[in-house]
Amino acid sequence: MEKSKKIKLFIGLFYVSMVSLFLYFFFSKFSLQEITSYQFIKNNRDYFYHLRETNFILLSILFITFSTLWVLAAGFGTPLALFAGFIFGKWLGLIFSVLGMTFGATLLYVFANYFLKEMIRNKFLNRFKILEEKFKKSEFLYLLIFRFIGGIPFQIQNVLPCIFNVKIYNYFWSTFLGIIPSLFLVISIGSGLEKIIDQNLEAPSVIDLITSPSIYIPLIAFFTLLGITIFLRNLFYKK
Repeated sequence: MEKSKKIKLFIGLFYVSMVSLFLYFFFSKFSLQEITSYQFIKNNRDYFYHLRETNFILLSILFITFSTLWVLAAGFGTPLALFAGFIFGKWLGLIFSVLGMTFGATLLYVFANYFLKEMIRNKFLNRFKILEEKFKKSEFLYLLIFRFIGGIPFQIQNVLPCIFNVKIYNYFWSTFLGIIPSLFLVISIGSGLEKIIDQNLEAPSVIDLITSPSIYIPLIAFFTLLGITIFLRNLFYKK
């Protein structure tokens, strides 16, 4: 238990240090006023567009690598998905996001399963005891459903299967397939924002944003999926 506490403290300090360093270097280059301006967003959209056109492979590798490390460091996935859609578009953004986030989640699972398993069991087993029998019946199927319906933060989703001794192979592929639907919708919103910024020299109004088909269609689909997952979640977690 003492070892787990030390590892947990180390991970927490490492994560806070990395975030602090990133924020320090970022805000030493840009002011808060700059990053909240429309012109800043548009200029950087043009920069990443040029980078994508001239160094596509390098940018793709960097994004997948960063996504992997971000998720490994217990980061959440929505900002990555929006950024991927904004820079790469719907389909390539989906591929790169799913790869990076699945790699990161799997590495985090392996790490947590080796070092933090007892701590995770003590913290979450009683709360999710109803899932234990389901995972024993069909590890891959129920983990796939678990990924699809969500209901708990992405970071906790990544380590919770430690309780059920899920095989790495099943963990990887159920994560890969299970996160695709929700990721695709968020990525579509990011891609829609990129198109709107590309077509407007001045900042569009909120009405212009939400009435754009590239935004409201994925938003409607997202909330529809959310309703379906809430319904399925009630069935899945039912005793």
